[in-house]
Amino acid sequence: MDFRSNISLLSAARNYWESMSAFRQERARCKRYCYGDQWGDPVNVDGKWMREEQYIRSYGSEPLKNNLIRRLVKQVLGLYRSEGIGLKPRCHKKEAAKQMAAILDDVGSINCLDEMNVRALEEFLISGMVVQRKSFGWRRGRYDCWTDNVPLDYFFLDTGMSDCRGWNTDCVGEIHDMPFDMLCAEFAHAPSEVLSLQRIYAAEGYQQRIDQMLSDFGMLNEGPKDFFFPASPRSCRVIEVWLKERRQGWLCHDRAQGQLVWKDELSAGDREMPSQWRIVEEWHYYYLTPFGDVLAEGITPYAHQSHPFTFKAYPFIDGEVHSFVADIIDQQRYTNRLITLYDWVMRSSAKGVLLVPEESIPDGYSLSDVAEEWARFNGVIPVRTRNGSALPQQVSANAVNVGINELLQTQLGFMEDISGVTGALQGKTSNAGVSGTLYEQQTHNSALSQLDMLDTFRHFITEGMRKDISNVQQFYSDEQLAEWMAPSEIVPFRRLKILV
Repeated sequence: MDFRSNISLLSAARNYWESMSAFRQERARCKRYCYGDQWGDPVNVDGKWMREEQYIRSYGSEPLKNNLIRRLVKQVLGLYRSEGIGLKPRCHKKEAAKQMAAILDDVGSINCLDEMNVRALEEFLISGMVVQRKSFGWRRGRYDCWTDNVPLDYFFLDTGMSDCRGWNTDCVGEIHDMPFDMLCAEFAHAPSEVLSLQRIYAAEGYQQRIDQMLSDFGMLNEGPKDFFFPASPRSCRVIEVWLKERRQGWLCHDRAQGQLVWKDELSAGDREMPSQWRIVEEWHYYYLTPFGDVLAEGITPYAHQSHPFTFKAYPFIDGEVHSFVADIIDQQRYTNRLITLYDWVMRSSAKGVLLVPEESIPDGYSLSDVAEEWARFNGVIPVRTRNGSALPQQVSANAVNVGINELLQTQLGFMEDISGVTGALQGKTSNAGVSGTLYEQQTHNSALSQLDMLDTFRHFITEGMRKDISNVQQFYSDEQLAEWMAPSEIVPFRRLKILV
């Protein structure tokens, strides 16, 4: 069996992924700075590109750093863990809300959401964007709702989106790398399809087949090839694409059933029902190979009628993403430069240099012998003075104060002002004249500076909980729901609209 091909959709997905290359590069830079690699930016020296640390070492200096960014990120994560985001479902029936809260607590416990959300927040602080996947299926020996943090290097979406809520996106997707046996378990439904997958993912000529496919269909063969090639040579790449498509039809009122039904075409019997012609939006999913073969496709199976991804970008004004870490990189760089400069000035100052006149060196001694005796705590150096020659002496000079300490303190203050994580929020000891009430107010004001970012993340968590609630009501069996409610309450519960 051969799978049908959809090169145009593969081309669109590749274009969306490549359009996010600048974001991925900025994210990688912010991640390097957050985790301590702060001298890795490329610099051009006499036409040759090198890392900043290589350039500094070429002048005999050592690139020093004091990772302040990591400390600020950990402080915000600690603030989130200490206060938390207490979201509870709301509805008109209090008992149903309590039952749903108990179900969501169980789903959160199964997925370790406490830890997952903190790691998602760390990603949000570093890159300014966060993505989770809300799905339902068999995993770890049970059918249940599952949450996964999606790596941003493997995620892409419609770059024409401008709504900070993500409501006007038309395409969203994820790149998967999986072993061949897992690929067959997901997409092969007969032995013939296994053979087809073996032919598609044959390692021989992979590069040539990609190049041939691109040239045959007029796609640009320039730019990165990472979209087509898996990270591991033993993995098989699958591109998952969710596309918002529109179709026309009729919305009919079935009075016998007391509900609205959708009809692509009206039959003779349907014309008796009140109906209205409309164009509606539907989310369709496609699983593609790097060669354009469609492994699976269909309409979204979820009752919320959307894709399984929940994502949030900050602040997303005019489609721009700016992270918490990106705002303070310049202060971190200047702080590192000042520390390195201070180290260079101290090392270039004379410290314990011994001046030995050559005419004072006794017979049978060399300069190395004099240095060795000088370093011993009870060393003795015989000196024969001639015509009033100078004796050996040690010279020590302090580093010249060029204002580095003042500049360093200024940059540290700028870092707190720009990040909003002040000393009070970090738990630093206040001055003796500061009252406890004032110190508490300073801590509160510092926490307020993080409120916008944390509330944006709260909205992201809210959207994920809505999809979890929808999946619970759609996929949970009556036996699973019976753990929290009586059998007579299950049917009304499935129809209940619960808000977060």
